[in-house]
Amino acid sequence: MVDFIVIGGGSTGCTVASRLSEDEGASVVLFEEGPRDRSPYIHIPGAYYKTAQGPLLKRYAWEPTEDQQRSDTPTMVQASVLGGGSSVNAMIYIRGVPADYDGWAEQGAAGWSYKDVLPYFKKAEDNERFCNEVHGVGGPLGVSDPINIHPLTKVWLRACQQYGLPYNEDFNSGQPEGCGLYQITAKNGFRSSAAVAYLAPAKSRKNLTVKTGCRVLRILMQGNKAVGVEYLEKGVRHVMHADKEIVLSSGAINSPRLLMLSGIGPAAQLEKHGIKVVQDLPGVGQNLQDHIEISLVYELTGPHSYDKYKKPWWKLMAGLQYALFRQGPAASNLIEGGAFWWGDKAATHPDIQYFMVVGAGIEEGVDSVPGGNGCTLNLGQIRPRSRGYVELYSSDPMSPPRIVPNYFSDPYDIESLVDGCLVGEQIMAQAAFKPYVARRHVPDASVRSREAMKQFCHQEAHAALHPSGTCRMGVDERAVVGPDLKVHGIEGLRVADASIMPTLISGNPNSVCIMIGEKVADMIRTAR
Repeated sequence: MVDFIVIGGGSTGCTVASRLSEDEGASVVLFEEGPRDRSPYIHIPGAYYKTAQGPLLKRYAWEPTEDQQRSDTPTMVQASVLGGGSSVNAMIYIRGVPADYDGWAEQGAAGWSYKDVLPYFKKAEDNERFCNEVHGVGGPLGVSDPINIHPLTKVWLRACQQYGLPYNEDFNSGQPEGCGLYQITAKNGFRSSAAVAYLAPAKSRKNLTVKTGCRVLRILMQGNKAVGVEYLEKGVRHVMHADKEIVLSSGAINSPRLLMLSGIGPAAQLEKHGIKVVQDLPGVGQNLQDHIEISLVYELTGPHSYDKYKKPWWKLMAGLQYALFRQGPAASNLIEGGAFWWGDKAATHPDIQYFMVVGAGIEEGVDSVPGGNGCTLNLGQIRPRSRGYVELYSSDPMSPPRIVPNYFSDPYDIESLVDGCLVGEQIMAQAAFKPYVARRHVPDASVRSREAMKQFCHQEAHAALHPSGTCRMGVDERAVVGPDLKVHGIEGLRVADASIMPTLISGNPNSVCIMIGEKVADMIRTAR
C-alpha cells in the first residue's frame, strides 16, 4: 500500500510524482511502461533525429478519412521511455497564446485561465535569458536559446522578414506572431526532459519509487472508488493499492483506453466488449484533437545544411566539438528557427506554425534529396477544428486502441494548411534564400496549383504527434474530469496530461503538460 500511484512517466507524470514526493510523509510510486532514459541519444540535442525514429517510440495506426486517399497505413507515435515526449521530442518550448487558456475557462474549466496557469509555467521554468512577468528562473525545467545556430537558419529568418514577417524575440510573450529563434528545453548543452528536470533531483528520496518496464493493465475499483492498479512486470501480473489517490498520466491515447478498460467510459461501447460499467462517461475517448503537419523539402545548391554531417569525417568532427566544448551541431536541436503566421487572414491569432529544419531526412517520413544536401520547411495547422475519437478494439489490455483522428473532417483545416504552404513557398522564394535552393524536391514540380497542393496535403500530411482532448476538462455531461481533474463520478482518481485539454493549444504542447503537472500536484497537496 502506498499513498499515491502515478500512471505514466511522461512530462506530466514525472512532474506530478516529483512534486508529490516533496512531502516526506507521502509515499509515491510512478509507473512507466518504457525503459529508463539511459540512451545517450536522449540527452544530446543534436541526436534528436535518432530519438524521433528509434525504439523509444510506440507506433499506433490511425484511420484516415475517405478524402485523404492514402496508399500507406499512417501511424502516430507516442514515446515509450521515462520522460515521455520530453525525452524524444525536438525540445521546442512553446506555450500558445493567452486566449487558448481563457477559452478553457470559458468552456467550464474554472481556474485554468491564462492568469491562473501562468504562475505554474513560471514555477517550472529556469530560463537562461528571460526573467520578467511571463518567465521564471530557478525552476526545475531548463529553458535556453540554441547553443548552435546554423547560418542557413539565419538566412531563412532574413527571408521571412523580406516576405513581411516581423522578427519576434520571444514566442512565449503572449504574442507569438512573426519569425524568430525557438527556445528549447535544454540546459548546459543537454536536453532538459521532465525525467532529468524533475526525477533526477528526487532520486535520493526514499518515498519515491520509479518502476519502469511496467505496463498498467487496469485501474482497480471498489464501487466508484479507485483503489489500486493491476500491472504487468516481466510477464508477471501484480497488484498495488493506493491509500489516497491515483493520477492517470498516460497521454491522450492511453489515458482514455485505460479508463475504458477499467469500466469508465461510454456504457454502450464497454458493454459491447464485455466490460462491466463502473461509470457511464460518454466523453471518454471523444474530442480527439491533433495538429496536422506537412513537409516541403528542398534540394540545396551545396553543403549548406546539417546534412553534410552525415558523412563520417564531419560526424566525427561534430562529436569531438560537442564532447570537448558542448558546442557545434550536436548542441543544436536541428530546428532552431520558426515562425507563427496566418493561413486564414481572418483569424484572430496565427493558425500556422513553421519549423525550419536545417536538413532533409531528419524527421521520420521525410526523404533525403539528390546530392544529399537539403532542408525542410515543416508547417502545421495549429488551431484545428476537426475532432476525432479513441475507442477500444477489445477488452484485451494488450490490444492497441482504435484511433480515428478525422484530420481535415472540417474543411477549414485543409484550406488553412494549404494557405500555409503557399506562404511557406513564397518565403523560400525570397532573394535571401534563392542562392541556396536548387529546386523543390517534395512536392515535385508537377504540384503548382492550389488544388494540386491541396491534394498533396491530403495524401502526405502527417500527425504532429500532439494528441489531446480525449478526457476533456469541464462540468457538462460530455466532460470527463472537472477543473480539479477528478474523474466525474469516481473517487480517488484524477487524469492529468494532454487529454484534459478542452482545446489543443496553438503550438507544441510539452510545456503545457508540465504546467498541468505542476498545477494538479499543487491541487492535491493543498487539498491534503
